[in-house]
Amino acid sequence: MYMFSIEVKGLTKKFKDFTAVDNISFDVNQGDIFAFLGPNGAGKSTTIKMLTTILEPTSGIVKLNGFDLTTSANEIRKTFGIVFQDPSLDDDLTAWENMELHAVLYNVSKQTIKPRIEQLLKFVELWERKDSLVKEFSGGMKRRLEIARGLLHHPKILFLDEPTLGLDPQTRNHIWDYILKMNKEEGTTIFFTTHYMDEADRVANRIAIIDKGKIIIESTGEELKKQTKTKTLEDAFIELTGHEIRDEIATTKDQFKVHAKAWGRK
Repeated sequence: MYMFSIEVKGLTKKFKDFTAVDNISFDVNQGDIFAFLGPNGAGKSTTIKMLTTILEPTSGIVKLNGFDLTTSANEIRKTFGIVFQDPSLDDDLTAWENMELHAVLYNVSKQTIKPRIEQLLKFVELWERKDSLVKEFSGGMKRRLEIARGLLHHPKILFLDEPTLGLDPQTRNHIWDYILKMNKEEGTTIFFTTHYMDEADRVANRIAIIDKGKIIIESTGEELKKQTKTKTLEDAFIELTGHEIRDEIATTKDQFKVHAKAWGRK
């Protein structure tokens, strides 16, 4: 039985002469809540894209749930769910239709589709809105639906890229309540990015900080604050990565690539 949900050894990604991710290594235990933090352009998104099979690594070893990325990509895609930073729901479908479409594409068995959708919509408190068009939903409701959708196929790992970006504090807390409950009840490993340092400090078992393509430290929130002699994780983060403002150019199409690969399309 494999010990780790995620194993990364010497992972590197180069784009011509630019090294976006530079020989990083880390492990994530089963059932952990792992925060992957860094300034804009540090290599977070590139790393997640490699872990979720969107990008092919230049070199290194990646294993998810015991499967090697280079030889078992299809098996890997079946074992994780992902919630992207940018919305990926179909606004012209109802909540139920969005869930049902995802279930079919991920080959959820026909006999379990309806009870599983009902279970998850109730879990995120959207059952009463199952027949409403997603275009009528607030940002927080859409986020909750995306989380429910990401859990449809019983993933062992859930990747969350800025899951609460732009949400008010009340909705942010509700989102994390759902995630923590699911982590506890189903033992799902959580791998997430966020720029809200209070979230990472509050919920993560382990924290890795990446900057300029390299992991500069991996520890707990308390240990990071102790090492930097700061009172908050945000202060510790700034102490470790500097005060310089970073820019990042992000694509909006990547969120569809992992699903397309899972569905057997190019």
